[in-house]
Amino acid sequence: MIKSSDITDKLIMYFIEHGMQILTGIGILIAGLFCARWAGNVARRWLEKHKLEPQVRQLMTRLMRLTVFAVFAVMALGQMGVQITPLLAGVGVAGVGLSFAMQSVLGNLVAGLNIIFTKPFTVGEYIELLGVYGQVQEISLFSTILLHADNSRVVVPNRKIVGEILHNYGKIRQMNLSVGVAYDADIRSAIATIKAILDQNPKVLKDPVPAVGVSSLADSSVVISVLPWVAVPDYFIAQTEVNEAIIEQFSQKGICIPFPQQEIRLIGRDR
Repeated sequence: MIKSSDITDKLIMYFIEHGMQILTGIGILIAGLFCARWAGNVARRWLEKHKLEPQVRQLMTRLMRLTVFAVFAVMALGQMGVQITPLLAGVGVAGVGLSFAMQSVLGNLVAGLNIIFTKPFTVGEYIELLGVYGQVQEISLFSTILLHADNSRVVVPNRKIVGEILHNYGKIRQMNLSVGVAYDADIRSAIATIKAILDQNPKVLKDPVPAVGVSSLADSSVVISVLPWVAVPDYFIAQTEVNEAIIEQFSQKGICIPFPQQEIRLIGRDR
């Protein structure tokens, strides 16, 4: 059984024999800290000049600092008499095991970098994929956050996004509204009224130009499609405003919005 006094004696002897080497190693580590900070600042300024995404700048800056410090740490350990080759071999084996244990995390990281560099979508755009949809609120290295109209959030792992079919609506969306008018109504007047409503609504974009026209002839009405463009945050409120304005204006101008009607004839019934 090894006594604690024996361990203490060995440590004392080690510090006596390698005291200068240890002090030199500590000095190398301190120099490494300053050099790593300086290299990180230089890398950050260079990345900012090239206008890369904040997440990429942060990751690359940290990697630069870690790499520089790791080089100085290896030099310091060698100065202290530590065998570097077995240490590096052990780190390599541990790294392989860690990579297998963190496959999903690394997959999200790689996918996040892919999204940031290729930019299939950006913050503020409205996207739909994997059965979920929403306005992109945040793109991080590991996940993407989508915001719904009710302020709820959907967190999507980045590895689920890359390679999937993605519908990107951009920062504007086209509303798909329709209204039915009676067959004997003045269609030109109805279309002109709808165009005036869209022109007066500040949330409706003037470019692209809204599309308004007869889309189908239904059983009980002539269906007029209303297809204006709005910014993503205004989508739902603009829908309600346009629909309410159509009802009010049609009522004032006597344009009838008919109820669904069916005609039933009874044949062979005794009177």
